[in-house]
Amino acid sequence: MANLVNLEAVSTSFGTTSVLDGVSLGVGTGDRVGVVGRNGSGKSTLLATLAGRRPPDAGRVTHAAGLRLAVLGQLDTLDPASTVRTVVVGDRREHEWAGDARTREILGGLLGGLAAPALGGGLDAVVGPLSGGERRRVALAALLTDDPDLMLLDEPTNHLDVEAVDWLAHHLAGRRCALVIVTHDRWFLDAVCAATWEVDGGRVHAYDGGYSAYVLARAERDRLAAATEARRANLLRKELAWLRRGPPARTSKPRFRIDAANALIDAEPPARDRTSLLRFATARLGRSVYDVEDVALVLGGRRLLTDATWRLGPGDRVGLVGVNGSGKTSLLRLLAGELRPAAGRVVVGRTVRAAYLSQEVTELDPGLRVLSSVEEVARVVDLGAGRELTAGQLLERFGFSGPAQWTPVGELSGGERRRLQLLRLLMTEPNVLLLDEPTNDLDIETLTALEDLLDGWPGTLVAVSHDRYFLERVTDTVVALVGDGMIAALPGGVEEYLERRRTGAVPLAPAPPRRRSGDSRAASREMVRLERSLERLTRSEARLHQRLAEAATDYSSVSALDADLRALLAEKATVEEAWLAVAEDAE
Repeated sequence: MANLVNLEAVSTSFGTTSVLDGVSLGVGTGDRVGVVGRNGSGKSTLLATLAGRRPPDAGRVTHAAGLRLAVLGQLDTLDPASTVRTVVVGDRREHEWAGDARTREILGGLLGGLAAPALGGGLDAVVGPLSGGERRRVALAALLTDDPDLMLLDEPTNHLDVEAVDWLAHHLAGRRCALVIVTHDRWFLDAVCAATWEVDGGRVHAYDGGYSAYVLARAERDRLAAATEARRANLLRKELAWLRRGPPARTSKPRFRIDAANALIDAEPPARDRTSLLRFATARLGRSVYDVEDVALVLGGRRLLTDATWRLGPGDRVGLVGVNGSGKTSLLRLLAGELRPAAGRVVVGRTVRAAYLSQEVTELDPGLRVLSSVEEVARVVDLGAGRELTAGQLLERFGFSGPAQWTPVGELSGGERRRLQLLRLLMTEPNVLLLDEPTNDLDIETLTALEDLLDGWPGTLVAVSHDRYFLERVTDTVVALVGDGMIAALPGGVEEYLERRRTGAVPLAPAPPRRRSGDSRAASREMVRLERSLERLTRSEARLHQRLAEAATDYSSVSALDADLRALLAEKATVEEAWLAVAEDAE
């Protein structure tokens, strides 16, 4: 079968830098390709070349006759004067697009429902005032409602929360068209792609399978070639070991050559020695780190936390997830001391030395050299357990090698500035790290280096991230904010959070505080009250299901009833959690 797109001996340069050098490849019907590589390696250029939007300096690009192509670039090209309705469904009549199952799914997954309730003005909202994240969702929705032969997507998960990334992965997995996706989201690569292209040094190396299979192939390639970059090969083997020992759902996706994989990781220890790290962390932090006690947090007139109680101890490694606007960043700022609670208190351990990485890139003197900007913080960093790194060594690990360390800060890209911000933070030798979207703008190799560094870092860590792979890799527990003012523990991690969101079992209920005195009669009365509430809610649920069945052909009624059902299920889940907690206390 002929390819949809062919590149023949394509070369492209920017100034003296060759980003594509004699590249020949093709995209066939149904291909699902993930594109990886360092920042600036030429991934976006490759995508633009495949799309025919950037003619190569040499070589030829051919498209199949009648090719229907859909392209999502990193830059926003939406008309700011248009409405969301115009962008997403165009001039189609309402009964046409509302009756289309795919359109309904897309609007529900990206914009909250048929009327786009996730946006302030719904479908009639004007594009111009929307936030970057909202515009990204609108652009994705518009592209996905089309029916192309080939989709070219450049960082489609940018600005999406973990729930939207999960929805997009499942949606794309069910599409029949060919896909070429540039992304640094490794979980997304595994969930969607059946092949991986690595752009490196002007070449494009092709591998079968998603990210996990790519890691194995890279590790094998480096071993067989006796690569001089021994440190990078060691990182790949370490990551492969984690992949093979990690969440069961991950290991079933790529078909590893088991013997080869086991041979590579045979002598590789677990990613983290939790016992040793806890011992070091306790020595650095003592018994107490943060105690959040009955805290209420109000910001801009919105109540983000209500009577929230949470304890962080030495060596805790926590991932924080939640819907956009639920208060994740505000919670980090509360811990960092940048916000004060409206009620309750945050008790900070006496030895806590916290470092907070915000989403904003810190402004640095553009005339400073990269190495100087790190050395002005410290020349050597103590990583614990007798391990020290100089500023130059740390820069090397994070992709600033050789001459790059003498580059003026003003010439760095956004991703490079983000890396530098993180390095300067680590040089302060904190014993608590508060990281807000630390993976933003980082390429996969830098992410791997960061994860390796955090593996041996003895302290308390709280990370907010939409990068599911990163959260599973570096944290041991997950808590959630879903807009109900509580901090909820999730023993099942990100997967439990997504499952609860999918089934409508939200808001997530926190574990209620223990009663200090065992009043069994009060507990029994409370159980009876909760059981009556559950009976009432169950009857209401049955009635809503019946009304939904009766209104199946009336999309506006279905939309309203569906919203009512979700709210009812959320309330029911909260009451059920409360009943379980009271029953446990009564025992």
